[in-house]
Amino acid sequence: MSAFPLRRDARAALVTAMTIYAIGDIHGHLAQLQAAHDRIAADRARMGDARAPVIHLGDLVDRGPNAAGVIDWLATRTARDPRMIVLLGNHDQMMLRWLETGPGPDPRDPPNLRYLAPGMGGRETLASYDIDPDGPSGEVHAEARDRIPATHRAFLAARPVMHRAGECIFVHAGIRPGISLDKQAIGDLVWIRQDFLTSTHDHGPLVVHGHTPVSEVEHHGNRLAIDTGAAYGRPLSAVAIEGRDAYVLTDDGRVPVRWMR
Repeated sequence: MSAFPLRRDARAALVTAMTIYAIGDIHGHLAQLQAAHDRIAADRARMGDARAPVIHLGDLVDRGPNAAGVIDWLATRTARDPRMIVLLGNHDQMMLRWLETGPGPDPRDPPNLRYLAPGMGGRETLASYDIDPDGPSGEVHAEARDRIPATHRAFLAARPVMHRAGECIFVHAGIRPGISLDKQAIGDLVWIRQDFLTSTHDHGPLVVHGHTPVSEVEHHGNRLAIDTGAAYGRPLSAVAIEGRDAYVLTDDGRVPVRWMR
């Protein structure tokens, strides 16, 4: 215990300074993203912490109707607000690789995945840039490289794959259990599923992640899953994190996330 106990008002300021906001996988849903930021703004006003960062866990694009708008909105705000942090997701990575290499499989992606295959979401992303995904593949790729702004591509290419804040590590998909954070492979950070999701390993910091949709935000003690399936017509969740405790932000305020046992 400190030899100089904090005054009540100083202790309250210290607690609120520890707030971190996070938003799950966006997948082209601009209106939901803006609504999530409105809930964060309301929570800031209630809690009085204007400094708290907002961390977006990646997958800005694919499956939803307005990937172009999401990238533009986030790029504009990230450039002027240092509290805004946007991570790289596997869909963002696939979009960049498709633009780089063109039609056909990319050996850096998992086997049997094609960016413009039905269900992957790349077709919806191209449509958001007014590109018809049903044309000849070579022509579609050439048109995409011509019509998708270089600023959008540069923004995605500059996204980090990990962010540390407070008692948490923020990544898109998860981490490889038992491997130190400085030795994690990018492929795991944006793609891992089962080996991470089934692990009861104490990772040290709380791992806050998306990538694998859940019906509601889940706190497993060693990880916090916040992708609640916006890609499939479900809500986009925003959470406030203080220490290792999490709260879902709603229009009526905070709802605590119970730890699963």
